[in-house]
Amino acid sequence: MENHAVTPTTKGNVLMRALVFTLVISSMNANMFNIVLPTISKEFELSPSQVSWVITSYMIVYAVGAVTFGKLTEKYRLKDLLTYGLLLFVLGSMAGVAATEYWMIIAGRVVQAGGASVIPAMAMIIPIRYFSPEKRGRALGTSAIGIALGTALGPIIAGMVISAWSWRVLFLIPLLSLLTLPVYRKYLQDESRKAASIDWLGGILLAGAVTAILLALTNGSFRFALAAVLMLILFILRIRSAAAPFIHPDIFRNRQYAIILIITFCITGISFSTPYLIPQLLTLVNGLSPAYIGIVMLPAAIVTTVLGRKGGKLADEHGNPRLVYTAASLLGIGFLCLSSVAGGSAVLVSISLIFCVLGQSFMQIAMSNTVSRTLTPEQTGVGMGLFSMLTFISAATSTAVLGKVLDSGAPAAAFNPIPGNEASFVFSNIFTVLAVLVMAVSMVYYVQFGRKESRSSGTISRGL
Repeated sequence: MENHAVTPTTKGNVLMRALVFTLVISSMNANMFNIVLPTISKEFELSPSQVSWVITSYMIVYAVGAVTFGKLTEKYRLKDLLTYGLLLFVLGSMAGVAATEYWMIIAGRVVQAGGASVIPAMAMIIPIRYFSPEKRGRALGTSAIGIALGTALGPIIAGMVISAWSWRVLFLIPLLSLLTLPVYRKYLQDESRKAASIDWLGGILLAGAVTAILLALTNGSFRFALAAVLMLILFILRIRSAAAPFIHPDIFRNRQYAIILIITFCITGISFSTPYLIPQLLTLVNGLSPAYIGIVMLPAAIVTTVLGRKGGKLADEHGNPRLVYTAASLLGIGFLCLSSVAGGSAVLVSISLIFCVLGQSFMQIAMSNTVSRTLTPEQTGVGMGLFSMLTFISAATSTAVLGKVLDSGAPAAAFNPIPGNEASFVFSNIFTVLAVLVMAVSMVYYVQFGRKESRSSGTISRGL
C-alpha cells in the first residue's frame, strides 16, 4: 500500500496539484500590485515613475532569478532550492507588511521576487522530470491553469482587499505558499547532484545585461541600452573563455533550441499584449474602474482554467504543431474580434478576450513543450531558465512598444472598418496588426518544426 503512494505517477500528480496552488499565489502576487500603485503613490507622495518601481524591481529580479535557479539545479537539489526560495518569498512578504517607508516596500518586493523566481524553474522542471514526453503536454497544461487563475484573481482580490483593508494586506497572501512546502519536501526526489562549480562572474554579467535591457525598455533609456550591449558582449566573452561557464555555449549551438527561443520571443510578445492593452482600452475608452476591469477579464481566465489541460492533451496526442495552429487560430480570431468591438460593449470585449487568453495559454504550453524536447537532460535546468527569462523580456518589450504606439495618439482611420468610435481606432489597429503577426510567426514555426515532428509520437526529429 505504501509503495503505491510513492510511485512516479503518484508523485507527479501530487506535485502538480501543489504546483498549481503555488502558481496561483505567485501569479497573483506578480500582478495584483498594479491595482494599488495609485494608493501607494498618494500615501508616500510619489510620482508615477517613482511608484512604478514596485513593479519594475520585481520584474527585473524575477527575470534574473529564473535563469539563476535554473542554473543552480545543476548543482543543488530542486527540493532544497524550492525550500529556500519559498522561505525567501515569505520573508519578503513579511518585510512588505511591516514597511513604513517606500524603500522598505521596494526591498520587500525585491526579496519576494528573489524567492518567487524559483517557481518558473520548478514549473518547467517538474513536468519534464516526472512525466514522460507523451504525457508532458497535459502536465504543462495543468501549470497553465494555475497561471491563468492567479492572473485573473489578482486584480479582483487586490480591489477587494484595498476596499476593506490596507494595501499592506496584499503582502500576506504569499504566506499561503508555505502550505505546499511539506508536499514538495516529501515528494520531490532526492536526486544526486554533481559537485559542479558555478561561474558567478558570468552570472553577474548576465544579470547585469538583463537588468539593463529591462530598464532600457521600461524607461526608454539609450544609456541603459548601451550598457545592456556592453554587458552582453562581456558575458559572451566570459562564457567562451571560462572553464565552467555559467551558460555553456553549446546550448546556443543547438540550432533547434536557438530557433525556438527566437520564435518564443516573438510569439510571447504578441500573445502577452492583451494583459496590457485590455485594461488600457477599458479605462481610456470605456471608462471602467479597476474592479469592473477585473470582472470583464474574469470569464476568459475561467474558460482557460477549465480548458487548459485540453491544450496539453492535444499536444500529447497530435503533436506540438497542431497545438500551435490551434493557439494561433484562437489568437487570430480573438484579435480580430477585439479589433471589431474596441470601444463598444464591455461584454463583447469580455467574450472576445476568451479566445485571446485561451490561445495565449495554449501557445505557452506548445512553446514550453517544444523547448523541452530540444534540450538534453544536462541542459534542462539552464535551458528552461533561459526560456522563462526570455518570456519576461519579451513581455516587457511588447509593453514598451505598445505604450509608445498608444502615446502617438489616435489615427485618422481604423484598418478594420467596423469600429465607429474614433477614440478606439488606435486599439483596433493594434489588434488587427497583432492578428496578422501571430499568423506570420506560426507559419515560421511550421516551416521549422511542423514538418519535422512525428504526428504519431509527438517527438521532434533530431536531424536538423
